[in-house]
Amino acid sequence: MSRTTRTVLPPRVFALADDLSGAAEVAAALGLRGRILLGPATAPPRDGESVVLDLDTRQLPPADAASAVRAALAYTDGGVVLKKIDSLLRGNLAAEAVAYVTGARGVVIAPALPVAGRTVREGVVNLHGTALHTTDAWRAEPGAAPVSVGAALGGIPTRVVPLATVRAPEPALHDRLRAVVAEGYHPVCDAETDTDLDAIAEAALRLGPGIRLMGTGGLAAALGRRLAQVAQVDLAAGAGAGAGLPGGDADRSTQADRHHPTGTETPGPARADDVSPAPDGTPPRPLLVVVGTAEPTAVAQIAQLVAAGARHVPLPAHTLTDHSTRPTLNIRTGVGRAPNGVTVVSIDGTQAVDPGAARGLAVGLAHAVAEAAHESDLVLTGGETARRVLDALAIRELLPLDQIHHGAVRSRTPDGRRVVTRPGSYGDTDSLLRIARALRPGLAPHPGLAPPFGQPAAPPVQPAPLGEPT
Repeated sequence: MSRTTRTVLPPRVFALADDLSGAAEVAAALGLRGRILLGPATAPPRDGESVVLDLDTRQLPPADAASAVRAALAYTDGGVVLKKIDSLLRGNLAAEAVAYVTGARGVVIAPALPVAGRTVREGVVNLHGTALHTTDAWRAEPGAAPVSVGAALGGIPTRVVPLATVRAPEPALHDRLRAVVAEGYHPVCDAETDTDLDAIAEAALRLGPGIRLMGTGGLAAALGRRLAQVAQVDLAAGAGAGAGLPGGDADRSTQADRHHPTGTETPGPARADDVSPAPDGTPPRPLLVVVGTAEPTAVAQIAQLVAAGARHVPLPAHTLTDHSTRPTLNIRTGVGRAPNGVTVVSIDGTQAVDPGAARGLAVGLAHAVAEAAHESDLVLTGGETARRVLDALAIRELLPLDQIHHGAVRSRTPDGRRVVTRPGSYGDTDSLLRIARALRPGLAPHPGLAPPFGQPAAPPVQPAPLGEPT
């Protein structure tokens, strides 16, 4: 489908997410010089920059979640505004949507995430072709999955924009979005591919001021691709407006280090010196993998890490929620030390966990690993777990560098450490092993341990550029 109309975009994006792994996913997808903030915004983004704010509202009461959205919108300042939502429609979506649409001329909604098999047809989210509300994807949630996107959004007035309109020649989609907004409704767009999302992002941006976007990391990636196109056109024409939009990893590294003088390493594929001893003989940081998800795939992912020589420390759920029995991990000298410096900590899944205990378990898990995490590079799965661990370390900002695979975003802290965040429901069986090998290219099967499932060891992973899911 040809898209020839050029859109003039404000060179800044302000995005809101309800958990940290989602915020990192959006930051990576946007591809701009970006920051992830773990706390209240204090200023709008600068030109050529994206700011993604983790509102940390996934587990809050609905009224508190809505208040957080309203407070954050004070910093929009005329740029592109995006609300990241969960592709399975979880969280305080209805309450946050009501707050988000307030003051907007209209909100264009596109919840599809094709790379993860999550599409939208006739206003219904489908997971690998099956309607969300007929799957078990909400098994860990306290209620039933919504039957449609409109139902998940509560009381805000919506109208479905069907796939045929999304894929129609220009200007059909733009005209339809404009008409829906003029009638006082917020369009919910069907989409099954990244090309569909590209068309939605383009048409929405052409609606002009007062229009906000709402969607998953898929819509964020479409927005990032559009920004990159505009930057390339402007740079080719010698226009000053686009010069503030970095287009590649090398430029991104320069900009990142300019804003974070304590970090001097270039992003991109992990280098050998990431894991080599320092000149004074100091050993490399340990790598601590904290798995805070109840997804069944986590068991197989951990097994692959263990087969590669990682030490696994499963912590019983009752010890994490009982302050008197919370364990403490020290992976250099005490419990959890691994021969190759890689330790994976998880919640023991042999007994069922109450979905309502999610935040308490994440807090307990963060407390248990806090001492070890202070001196480690980190891999954190599950947005709630990731936020609680970084809160325990008083880390308030992350600089996204790249994606190891879709949703597994490698960032740098102000003190130069590497942190990889990943939603709990993402990733194939080898996800954690791929992430660990990207951070520690020399990671090999431990002596006496066969590779999982009899397969040969995988080669080091080459990460995807920002905004390009694998």
